[in-house]
Amino acid sequence: ASLERYYQVPFVAFEGKFFGDNALQGMNRAYLKKNFWVPLKREEERCVVLVHNPADLNLMEDIRHALGATSYEFRVGLPEEILAFLGDFSLLPEAAATATAYTDAESSEADAKAVASGLAEFLEAAETGGDVVDTAEAGHAEEDISAESRQQAVSFVNKMIIHAHTIGASDIHIEPNKPGTPGVVRMRVDGACAKVLGVPGDLLPSVVSRIKILSGLNIAERRLPQDGKAKVRFKGKEIEMRVATLPTVYGESVVLRMLAAGQTMPFEKLNLRADNARRIEAVMKKPHGIFLVVGPTGSGKTTTLHAILGRINTPDKKIWTVEDPVEITQPGLQQVQVDTSIGLTFARIMRAFLRADPDVILVGEMRDLETAQIGVEASLTGHFVFSTLHTNSAPETLTRLLEMGIEPLNFSEALQGVLAQRLVKTLCSACKAPYAPSDEEWEFLVEQYGAELFPELGVDRQTAQLYRAVGCPRCDNTGYKGRTGIHELLVPTPEIRRAIARRVPTDEIKQMALASGMRTLVQDGIAKIFRGDFDILQLQKVTASDES
Repeated sequence: ASLERYYQVPFVAFEGKFFGDNALQGMNRAYLKKNFWVPLKREEERCVVLVHNPADLNLMEDIRHALGATSYEFRVGLPEEILAFLGDFSLLPEAAATATAYTDAESSEADAKAVASGLAEFLEAAETGGDVVDTAEAGHAEEDISAESRQQAVSFVNKMIIHAHTIGASDIHIEPNKPGTPGVVRMRVDGACAKVLGVPGDLLPSVVSRIKILSGLNIAERRLPQDGKAKVRFKGKEIEMRVATLPTVYGESVVLRMLAAGQTMPFEKLNLRADNARRIEAVMKKPHGIFLVVGPTGSGKTTTLHAILGRINTPDKKIWTVEDPVEITQPGLQQVQVDTSIGLTFARIMRAFLRADPDVILVGEMRDLETAQIGVEASLTGHFVFSTLHTNSAPETLTRLLEMGIEPLNFSEALQGVLAQRLVKTLCSACKAPYAPSDEEWEFLVEQYGAELFPELGVDRQTAQLYRAVGCPRCDNTGYKGRTGIHELLVPTPEIRRAIARRVPTDEIKQMALASGMRTLVQDGIAKIFRGDFDILQLQKVTASDES
């Protein structure tokens, strides 16, 4: 079959027989149908899985999380035939629909039993040892739910949060579904969401109410979005969460962002290339100016800024920070959290900082023109300002700020540097396997880096090695564990400063920066591919919009 040749995995067709129940025991058929995969053989050590797209890494990770086997063999099939294995013949020709299939009622009953079984296993197996600190304000009437349901919801929420913390999840998503269908809990780990378990529909309202009580939200209000915070203590460590609820057509959906107050990452652990590290260290020694770290949400901007602050956080410097929220704390810093409900905005706090004898100011984000203008003014009056912005590249950042209304001449004088970054999934160091790149891979990497600049990497075609994901118990058989940074550092030269003052287009500034030593996110990533940090696919996933 053409699919077999394309994906280099065996093709399996539906031949009119409905697959037995053993491999599907405990599986949510609705979830399998939605994602077009089905286990053909399911043993503790080995699973054979039929999928519609073996190249979909996110799907592969979901499957490994769902099945928990030691090794996997994948087969490829047509989506409509995968549905047929699951008893859904709606997309097959009528002749094939004569095969025996579950009725919808039987399927729903099986799903409900599987969800209940999975929930019981989760509540029994989840690690205990944390207790919830109730931050709810008085005056919220509790929903009319049974004491048994409340008790189960309390246990479920506590263990769900502890489990998320244990596996290093950054977000928890609690999602309702249509009536009669279980809800879903998904967790985001290393940037990718994966389903953890289903939640019975009758328990879901109690779970949502419990989270609202913990975060001081109005449990009677289900029509409007709400935001709050909650805290959990686990093994002596306090974990803070930002909570958001949103009304959907099937009920309230809840997202918990984990804000565990972590230690500052050492500057040396940022995985900066040696030349980038040297240039940033030179910027740190400047007495005043502005330095920006840019990238999308979740790209590690706050971590990088605090690593830099950790380097310059000495007794002879007064450092103020304004953040929303404060995620990382450091001794020696005076940290203020934004509270818009009382008018405590970034701009207002920054103006107060200027009267508080600062040497260094960290602004969590330059969200508006007023905040950006105050930052530039502060940097021109003897202070060093660090901040972040949601832009895709270092050169684009300069144009974005000018478009916001920043005065070009002042900004060109104040700017000391812009660091764009992304986080890329790293290969598991315990199981990654070296291999010689194919001609196609080699040519692709040379082209993306730039043929003229490629020799600076010192990589020889005959001895070059890349690494591929394998999978082992340490990485939960995904082949990947953790994330690391790729960077693009622009340090303005006199020529670039003049270009900023003249409002030169982004492409021209990019060419000037490349000539002065900047390397793009893609180029930095390619250097780290040859170092064995990650593979080509993971780099492409985070830089697709940046490739020119």
